[in-house]
Amino acid sequence: MSPRSRILIADDEAIRLITLRTQLATLGMEVVGEATTGREAVALARETAPDLVILDIKMPEMDGIEAAREISRARAVPIILLTAYSDQVLVERAAAAGVFAYLVKPVGEEDLLPAILTARTRFAEFQELRKEVATLSEALEARKVIERAKGILMDRLRISEAEAFRRMQIQSQRENKRLVEIARAIITAHPML
Repeated sequence: MSPRSRILIADDEAIRLITLRTQLATLGMEVVGEATTGREAVALARETAPDLVILDIKMPEMDGIEAAREISRARAVPIILLTAYSDQVLVERAAAAGVFAYLVKPVGEEDLLPAILTARTRFAEFQELRKEVATLSEALEARKVIERAKGILMDRLRISEAEAFRRMQIQSQRENKRLVEIARAIITAHPML
């Protein structure tokens, strides 16, 4: 984690905000915004684009879990929830909202830093997995398109699968286009063949 990570904090208790700001400063982090309500936290998250968000669960107007959900919809960011309650229902709601860590108050620096590091690490892993899923989805979709185009060529030209694929490869090289682009062109032209 960079020494000056930008963190948004939200808690409806002023003393808790001051304590949290002080703890984070001691840990070498920058507090870019402080909110006392869930709605204010959502607005500040949009304005400040923090590296991490720490929210109290019980806040007026919108609780921390709903604020976490809203913040995550607008921009992916690791979120830690703070609460005085270790209620199982709250923990389950927090997990469903995509929260990366959950701390029970009072929170000391010795608890805060590991939670921040864990949330950031889990968030980075989650983002990497999302990229991998997107890449795999694209590859699967491309494979389906290529298979369909091969089938069209095999049917129309009465050639083998290997020959259909070879012809698509040659066309891909000739036109300097990706194989999936050639396949899409074949599928688009199919009714005209």
